[in-house]
Amino acid sequence: MSGLRTKLIRESLRSNLARVTVAATAAVVLVTAPGPFSAVQASAATSASMSQARVSAIRLGALRWAEHQAGKWYCYGGSGPSCYDCSGLVMKAYQHAGIWLPRTTYGMLASSKLRWIPARYRKPGDLAFYGSGHVELVTSRGTFGALDTGTKIGWHSTSVWWYPTMYFEIQLSG
Repeated sequence: MSGLRTKLIRESLRSNLARVTVAATAAVVLVTAPGPFSAVQASAATSASMSQARVSAIRLGALRWAEHQAGKWYCYGGSGPSCYDCSGLVMKAYQHAGIWLPRTTYGMLASSKLRWIPARYRKPGDLAFYGSGHVELVTSRGTFGALDTGTKIGWHSTSVWWYPTMYFEIQLSG
């Protein structure tokens, strides 16, 4: 009886193992067998996973570049390299990460390259809009950006009076 039980367990494990699809950012292992998932679905899942990894790398690259501008002065209409305004900093940060965004906050809000996300899904490097006239980058501590005339570029905390009203993430086309 013990041999029959071992054989049944092995067959069950083989059957379940044949249905497993493992998707990773760098590689995909696809074992085809009868089951609910097709190779097309697995490919789509892999593509989505790779796209999310690329978006994450772009977001973090933009944030890191922007953070290297800390301490420079705010200047109205500025897009670097010596001073920036809020949208000029965000535009240049994403440009250095390979994404071209419009120059102004209004242009960014109308851009098809951005997708609105609920606040609970924001991640470092996403865009935080304070109304329609100010934008900064999300950090793990609040936001980072160019605030106003007479201030230096840096990290900002939210308060009861000063907080983002909407968040957006970049969206890759195609």
